[in-house]
Amino acid sequence: MSFSVRLKSPTSSENNEVSRFDYPEILVLLLTVVLVAVHFEFDSTSMALLAIVCLPSLMILIYNYQHQPSFWTSNIVVVLLSTVIGSMQFCTVLSLSLALLIGIRIILSDPENRLKLIMISAITAMMFYYVSITLSREVMDCNEGLLSPTILLASIVTIFWQFWNVYHKYLNRKKTAKQAKGRLNTMVSVISKLTRFIPPQVWQPIVKSDSVVHVNNKRAKLTIMFSDIAGFTELSDSLSSDNLADILNTYMKCMTIIANRHGAMLDKFVGDGMVCFFGEPNSRGTRQDALDCVAMAIDMRREMRSLRQEWRLMGFEGLYVRIGITTGYCHVGNFGSNNRMSYTIIGKEANLASRLESIAGKGDILISQRTYDYVCHDYECEYAGTYQLKGFDSSINAWQVLDPDANKGRLSKWVDHTLPGFNLHLNFKDMQNYDYKEIKNKLNFALERIEKEEKIMAPDKEGKGK
Repeated sequence: MSFSVRLKSPTSSENNEVSRFDYPEILVLLLTVVLVAVHFEFDSTSMALLAIVCLPSLMILIYNYQHQPSFWTSNIVVVLLSTVIGSMQFCTVLSLSLALLIGIRIILSDPENRLKLIMISAITAMMFYYVSITLSREVMDCNEGLLSPTILLASIVTIFWQFWNVYHKYLNRKKTAKQAKGRLNTMVSVISKLTRFIPPQVWQPIVKSDSVVHVNNKRAKLTIMFSDIAGFTELSDSLSSDNLADILNTYMKCMTIIANRHGAMLDKFVGDGMVCFFGEPNSRGTRQDALDCVAMAIDMRREMRSLRQEWRLMGFEGLYVRIGITTGYCHVGNFGSNNRMSYTIIGKEANLASRLESIAGKGDILISQRTYDYVCHDYECEYAGTYQLKGFDSSINAWQVLDPDANKGRLSKWVDHTLPGFNLHLNFKDMQNYDYKEIKNKLNFALERIEKEEKIMAPDKEGKGK
């Protein structure tokens, strides 16, 4: 039940496609010191510069063949380039050519390292400039011959190489990003489908924190509700599987919406029944959890009235919801194995809620004594009796939760009355102001029909009486 998304790193695929040659300026650097040595006829200064530059340059080429570019390798390259610039006493064309390579290397480095490389380059160039002036005691002339144009041409080629390399990396990253986006969209789609099988209270913390999921449970005080459809088993014998599935899916859809609205943990569907509980993983306090559970049950009973009216019009009669609720300690958490587990509840109180639901009448909400103690000040309840339930040694007191609108008279939001051939169902909560006129017309039309039928039936009754 753990969700994690692991995407392939763009860098790893990129490294397989791009050859390991990230410092082409090293070749320009080697070419420069060789040409400088030739230009100055292998004097002591040019040979010292050749020795200083060649060994680190070759080491960087070997190191870079097997490793990623880093700040320290870039730092050494910038130092070597700056060393040549300073040693050549800032020869105009040659210094500009190598400075361009330094600039490209700084641009390709991480933003946080750029200022450091600029400072290192400036300090190194100035330091070797003074060393060169001190050792040679004369100004070097490197503008004659092919030295400067050759280095400039090599620097331009290297810059174009780097730009091509960057563009190639950009294309690879774009392609990889597109693939990663496709994989991510697929994973999001799959996860969104899987979350329909798991309560949001369970999967949301896992997705947010990517926490480890293992078999773990604890003892907690919960308010548990069991419900099912009274009359569904009898109806299923006479209905096709399509009609049966349609009724069941409509019922569960409406009840799930109500459960989510009240913040219940929807544990499972069992045939035409459902199991919900309050108290874990988010609790508002034991008393409030009990109140929320009873409020949810009342809303479910009211919703069932609307559904029952719809089903009557379709020819399906006699479907009622019955509910059992209790409050007490249970073990709640992940049960099962590391390969497959379920977040559910286990305990005697869960069994009690199931037993109360089984003895409840059509449209009744039966609650245990513990739940009654928490909700009796907010909801009107009627003593239903004492029952000897299977699996319980002592008898159980049960209370029936009455409809809060039952004793409000004209203020009631519901009117529901049934007689043979007569069904009246008014839900004032869902009525709109602009529908009142049409409703009154329909009721007046019904009254006129009743009066006509009554007049027709009256002579027949008189005739029979004579």
